Amino acid sequence: MPDPILDIRGLEKTYKGGVKALRGVDLAIKRGEIFALLGPNGAGKTTLIGAVCGMVRPTGGSIHAFGQDLAKYWKQVRRDIGLVPQELSFDMFDKVIRQVRYSRGMFGCPPDEARIEEVLRSLSLWDKRDAQIRALSGGMKRRVMIAKALAHDPQLLFLDEPTAGVDVELRRDMWRQIDALRERGTTIILTTHYIEEAEEMADRVGVINRGQILLVDEKDAIMAKLGRTEAHFTFDAPLAEVPASLSAYPVHLEQDGRLLVYRGGDGTGKGKREVAELAKLMTREGLAYTGLETCESTLEDIFVDLLKEPEVAA
Repeated sequence: MPDPILDIRGLEKTYKGGVKALRGVDLAIKRGEIFALLGPNGAGKTTLIGAVCGMVRPTGGSIHAFGQDLAKYWKQVRRDIGLVPQELSFDMFDKVIRQVRYSRGMFGCPPDEARIEEVLRSLSLWDKRDAQIRALSGGMKRRVMIAKALAHDPQLLFLDEPTAGVDVELRRDMWRQIDALRERGTTIILTTHYIEEAEEMADRVGVINRGQILLVDEKDAIMAKLGRTEAHFTFDAPLAEVPASLSAYPVHLEQDGRLLVYRGGDGTGKGKREVAELAKLMTREGLAYTGLETCESTLEDIFVDLLKEPEVAA
C-alpha cells in the first residue's frame, strides 16, 4: 500500500474502572478510499473515531495522519480532518448558513462565501440557508452536520452513523452525496449498522468487535475468503442417516431426516460445484429428492458469523 492517509498502530484505550474500549487496533486507510467500519454497539467504533479526532485520549499506541504524528502535530493535522458525529450538535435557533460559516472559521479558514454556497448547494441546502435549523426535517439536519464538516475542506472525513434515523429514500440520496465527495478526492471513513450501506459504497470493509479489529479487506476478497454456499435437499421419505457416499461432504440431516443440509464452499465456486456433485451422487444411487434450494452467503452473514467469535480475555 502507498503511504496511507491514516495509519493507526497498536491503539489502546482503557477507561476508568478498567473498561477496555480499544485493544491494540492496527488500521491503515488508503488515500481517496471509502472505508466502512462495521461493528455492534459498544464495539469501539466511536472511541476509535474520537481518538483520531482528538476527543478521546488513547492510553497506548500511535496515530499518524498525512504522515504526521498526532501526538506531536495535533493542531496542523486536525485542520484537515472533518467529523460528522452521530448526535446532532448545533444551535437549533441559528440559521443554516451561519452555522456552516462558523464551522469554517473554527478551523482558521478565511471567509469564502463562494465555497459555503458550493457546499450548501451540493447538499441541497442552499434554499434552506436562511432557515432556522429547528425548522428542518431530521434528514436536512443531518445534511447540515455534513455541511459543517465540509466547510473547512478536510482531506479526511469521518461519518459516524451518517444515515441513522433517515428513511430509505434519503439514505440513498446521501450515499450519492458521499460518492460525490470521494470524486472530489476526499477520503471517507464511515461507521454504519447498515450492511447494505457498506456493500453499496465502500471500497474496503473492516469489522470491529470488543475493541479489536477482526477483519479488514476489500469486499470481493472477503466474499472469496469467507463466503459460503448453503443447499437444502428435501425428501418425501426420510433418511435414517447420511449415506456413506455423501459423508465426505459437509452435510447433515434435519427435520427428522427429511432435509439434507449442505454448508460449505469458500466463496470461489467450490460450494456450487459440491452441491452439483451431491445431486449427481444421489441421482446415481436412487436417492430421490423432491426439492433443492441453494443460497450464497452475504456480507451480512459473514459479519454475523464473525461476531460469534469467543469473547477475548479482559
